[in-house]
Amino acid sequence: MLGSDVLLCFIFYSTLLILKMYIIAIITGQVRLRKKAFANTEDAERHGGVQFCRIDPYVERCRRAHRNDMENIFPFLFLGAIYSMTGPSYAVARLHFLVFFLGRVVHSIAYLLALKAPTRSFAYVIAQVPCVSMAIQILMDVASFA
Repeated sequence: MLGSDVLLCFIFYSTLLILKMYIIAIITGQVRLRKKAFANTEDAERHGGVQFCRIDPYVERCRRAHRNDMENIFPFLFLGAIYSMTGPSYAVARLHFLVFFLGRVVHSIAYLLALKAPTRSFAYVIAQVPCVSMAIQILMDVASFA
């Protein structure tokens, strides 16, 4: 009912990526609680007072990691879905999806643990390669219709 093996593979990796984003959101919330650094006064008041309505560098790092996920995973979801409909080889498509997934996992780990440069940048670039590849293949498949 869900379609081709390529689409099922895409669904698998996309679901893992969404779960990873939820995990980053949960980590951000837990860090806020542990550091007592809340964005809203009502939350701060509930946890000790308005003095805890403040910015914490590690909470901000977690927020940036989450925002970076959204900036990169959402386009992957679009590209991967369209790419899956173009009839690619299963092995090649799986490689695209796996490389992106692993790149994003390494990127998040590097971001949250503040690993030495260029770990995070390298993971970012590695994850972008399959996205650029899929975008080019999609454009090549639809260019004659433009």
